[in-house]
Amino acid sequence: MAVFTHPGRHRVSVLIRHGLLPMELGLVHQLFGAARSADGTPLYEVATCTIVPGKVRTDADFPIYVAHGPQALAEADTVIVPATHEDDESYTEGRLPRPLAAAFERIRPGTRIASICTGAFVLAAAGLLNGRRATTHWKSCAHFRELFPGVRLDPDVLYTDEGDILTSAGEASGIDLCLHMIRGDQGSVVANEVARTTVVPPHRDGGQAQFIQRPVPETRSSSTGAARAWALAHLDQPLSLDELAAQESMSVRTFTRRFREEMGVTALQWLNQQRIERARQLLEETDLPVDRVAADSGFGTAASLRLHLQTTLGVSPTHYRRTFRGPAMSPHRTT
Repeated sequence: MAVFTHPGRHRVSVLIRHGLLPMELGLVHQLFGAARSADGTPLYEVATCTIVPGKVRTDADFPIYVAHGPQALAEADTVIVPATHEDDESYTEGRLPRPLAAAFERIRPGTRIASICTGAFVLAAAGLLNGRRATTHWKSCAHFRELFPGVRLDPDVLYTDEGDILTSAGEASGIDLCLHMIRGDQGSVVANEVARTTVVPPHRDGGQAQFIQRPVPETRSSSTGAARAWALAHLDQPLSLDELAAQESMSVRTFTRRFREEMGVTALQWLNQQRIERARQLLEETDLPVDRVAADSGFGTAASLRLHLQTTLGVSPTHYRRTFRGPAMSPHRTT
């Protein structure tokens, strides 16, 4: 019997193991389940599966009953592997347990595969991360490097996207990763609506730093929030660090330091991210010419916008607009 019952929807299989963190399973179902087309039709179908159907232990005081086995992996367009608090050979020896390896063999070539937190150990043990950039929870990075020296581990980011293989750093960054995948599949309008529905930030770039413990900064009443609000209202204009710092009555040096402490990226990196998001919104929701989109989002010229979109998303403005304003996408990911 087929696991997925709605042809035309993108099929997401969540492969869980004993020791599951329930939040990581719930966030996948919640976020992908909230993605809707303009007429309200669900865009994804999500199924939970495990190696042997039945009760799966969690790190809470309750188990989860899972009806689906590895067959769900064979039918999936996207497979997501959350973390577990119970170590297996993936974490201790750097190899897949035999039943898990057999399950991975069911995944079709070209399927998008993602991990949340230490689920990256499973992807690495399966050989999927060799030579690729990846991340995992910062507490496990040293152990990860010991087991998988062939992986280009980046411990300082929220998530990585290597096309068909994606990894995230921890539970909360799993939210960012899911929104990133929805945005790539369906566009920023759908992803932003999912974020609003689930009351989470609409976009945190994968390059933002993990929240590794640092000395607590001195208490202060000022922040960079007013500068960010002012910048969003003036994205169509050239903006400098001097102007941003002036909104908070700070020196550029102080503003730069505090901005990075609060946002995890530099002010100019953040500004570029906001301009990209504004351009995407205008390309999806309006028929403005590309040069007008470039001007309104602060890139100035169509050539500059084209360069930034190509660098960030790998597509031109025209291709992006055609993709997200055209007919509904195939359930198989084509981006």
